[in-house]
Amino acid sequence: MKRNLTIAAAALLITTLAACSSTKADTSGTPASLAAAKQDTASKPLTARTAFDKISASVASAKLSGTVTAENDPNHLLGRPSQYTSKVTFSDSRISADDVSGTDKGDVDRGGAIEFFATPSDAKARAEYIQTVTKSMPALSEYDYVQGATLVRVSHYLTPKQAGEYKAAAANLG
Repeated sequence: MKRNLTIAAAALLITTLAACSSTKADTSGTPASLAAAKQDTASKPLTARTAFDKISASVASAKLSGTVTAENDPNHLLGRPSQYTSKVTFSDSRISADDVSGTDKGDVDRGGAIEFFATPSDAKARAEYIQTVTKSMPALSEYDYVQGATLVRVSHYLTPKQAGEYKAAAANLG
């Protein structure tokens, strides 16, 4: 009887240790360590950059053009109370170079920008501010899409259908 218990305990211990092995395969046959790495990438905290990576996977014409830092932020808002905690700018290849000649590399007109905030209410307040300021100035208008704490700003040089691709992609940010 003791021998059977010892064998059962040893079998249970071996099974438990095997389940903890770093080379265990998940249901797709991928080693668990690779599956964990994929999960870590998918569960990274959302930032402007990770939001751009997700959006650009759906909008192939979007190309990262810059990362805003406290030193190069033209608005001087990065990290300030109730303002964005990270920001990136992007270009969109569907926008004519003639339309944006004379603009700076990171201008929203060239494609857009993604701003990430500490709270969804901060993102919404920023979008409302931009819309209020640009309402009477069509040359400065833009499409703004808020998804949680992320504000996706898109150039008015894109058609509503083209800008809608960004809206749909932003809706998948989670």
